[in-house]
Amino acid sequence: MKSFLLPDLGEGLAESEIVEWHVDVGDDVELDQVILTVETAKAVVEVPAPYSGKIVKRYGAEGDVISIGSLLIEIEEAVTETNGLSSSSTTNDAATVVGNVSNHTHHIEVDDFWVGPAHHTSNEQSITAMPSARLLAKKLGIDLLQIKGSGQDGVIIDSDVYEQIGKQAPGTEVLKGARRTMVGTMSESHHSVASVTITEEALLDSWADTEDISGRLIKAVVYACQEEPALNAWFDAETMTRCVHSKVNIGIAVDSSHGLYVPVLRDADEYDQQGIRQWLNQTVEGIRARRIGREQLQHATITLSNFGAIAGIFATPVVTPPQVAIVGAGRIIEKVILRKGQAVGVKALPLSITFDHRACTGGEAARFVKVLVEHLQRAFAN
Repeated sequence: MKSFLLPDLGEGLAESEIVEWHVDVGDDVELDQVILTVETAKAVVEVPAPYSGKIVKRYGAEGDVISIGSLLIEIEEAVTETNGLSSSSTTNDAATVVGNVSNHTHHIEVDDFWVGPAHHTSNEQSITAMPSARLLAKKLGIDLLQIKGSGQDGVIIDSDVYEQIGKQAPGTEVLKGARRTMVGTMSESHHSVASVTITEEALLDSWADTEDISGRLIKAVVYACQEEPALNAWFDAETMTRCVHSKVNIGIAVDSSHGLYVPVLRDADEYDQQGIRQWLNQTVEGIRARRIGREQLQHATITLSNFGAIAGIFATPVVTPPQVAIVGAGRIIEKVILRKGQAVGVKALPLSITFDHRACTGGEAARFVKVLVEHLQRAFAN
């Protein structure tokens, strides 16, 4: 019998949410066959089987947040001519590698996971728990004595701790996936960015009725970055360095039932409006299906949030380090203005641009806003 632990999925990510199991207990699997899909703070990742064999036990349910090293499955390894094993022989090796199986395995001893006295009397309650479950319980303030483990030989695993939360505090939700990521991102921005927000309006009386608002906004952001590149940059406070980018990679904030995602339209200046719309439709569909890759969420140089598609006029959008700026577009409103002494009704697009004042001057930000508005007020985007 072999145990498979959640491997290190890279980029320093300690936790993952189980999105979908692709195998059930009793299923036969092949080496590198995808057995489950997990979502990290960066993207959705498919995890392959480290061995061929039969699934004997499965740990964790869809929606559970699990840590690196958590037990995922137990596999009765298939007998091959080269491994020299009889059908009755088993091992307790624990694999922790995605893809090809590592030659280095780790022997698991349940005794290593005892919490409390090493020796106990009949009146003392013994506890066995995976290290990740112990750390999780400590972090969440959960008493392990109140938990009955569902793992092998009654070992407490991560999912048992999460289940206990609901019993202790009905209605309490443990944030997962994109929502969990958002907590860290927003906290980092709040503590490390010197945020300043400029608001402005773009008058849309020259727009056609069939204008694609998102497409126009993206084209305008590209133009503004080209005219005032100081806001299309990354800033590192530790090294006091700023990288002003020549390419424009726009992170597009997308709201979903799973939380906030920000896929990146790379080389946005190379897209026409039709190409932008096609990319948006495909990307949103991928997010709804939770099938968006890590690479699709990386390397944004500036962010656009079209929150007005839902509600809101002005806002204070949050900059995501190392970026130095974010453009927020509010709900299009109708207003009356004076032109040559005459009252005229027009449509206006509210804009809120937040920038990191450590990396950008007020003048640079104001010039960026000025050319952004000028492009949006054109009859046609080019």
